[in-house]
Amino acid sequence: MTILGNILWFIFGGFVSGIIWVLYGILWSITIVGIPIGAQCFKFAGLAFFPFGKEVSYGGGTVSLIANIIWLIVTGIPMAIGNAIWGCILCITIIGIPFGKQFFKIAKLSLMPFGATIS
Repeated sequence: MTILGNILWFIFGGFVSGIIWVLYGILWSITIVGIPIGAQCFKFAGLAFFPFGKEVSYGGGTVSLIANIIWLIVTGIPMAIGNAIWGCILCITIIGIPFGKQFFKIAKLSLMPFGATIS
């Protein structure tokens, strides 16, 4: 079921979601200071492309908190709002609920990605 969910996800929304993470990663990597943030974006692009069967656990320390605050102000809020809107739209139908839940998972990750690990 995970493979089928990931294939359908990739076709009907995951490709766009993953490309957005990649684009933000490229924009953050333009400066030397932003390279660690860009690397984190590239890591989470894999989750955005194929989220079924993966869990996100949150943690981190002081450095993660500072990076999350900078991320939230610059990039996080627009990404989270966009993912939450798509999640709400997909949850209108019964068939779209699993996909909407994945968009909500990515929206939460969009708010505070640093210190999060994917398992």
